[in-house]
Amino acid sequence: QVQLVESGGGLVQPGGSLTLSCAASRSIFSFYTMGWYRQGPGKQRELVAEFTTGGSTDYADSVKGRFTISRDSAENTVYLQMNSLKLEDTAVYYCHVRVIAPRYNSYWGQGTQVTVSS
Repeated sequence: QVQLVESGGGLVQPGGSLTLSCAASRSIFSFYTMGWYRQGPGKQRELVAEFTTGGSTDYADSVKGRFTISRDSAENTVYLQMNSLKLEDTAVYYCHVRVIAPRYNSYWGQGTQVTVSS
């Protein structure tokens, strides 16, 4: 079992910045992937950014150049730095991990609301 606790959401004006944090209950190096998804109003949940195997990163085209994913292994935490926020970035942001040992499993955090509004 893996617990994921997100924090850092809130209300921000267009062009502003926010940093989300996700603290995991065990070593982040035990995860096959670790990252962030989001679900906007009336939309499907979509990948925002994640660390894949070998430490590579994958970003949604819509956030490339604006968002940066990073991690702190000592704190078992992954971060999402969001700059130049747009109205369309409004969503609930979820932390997500995949594990493959001893068997495949997928875990989600509870979600944190990010609202971009003037």
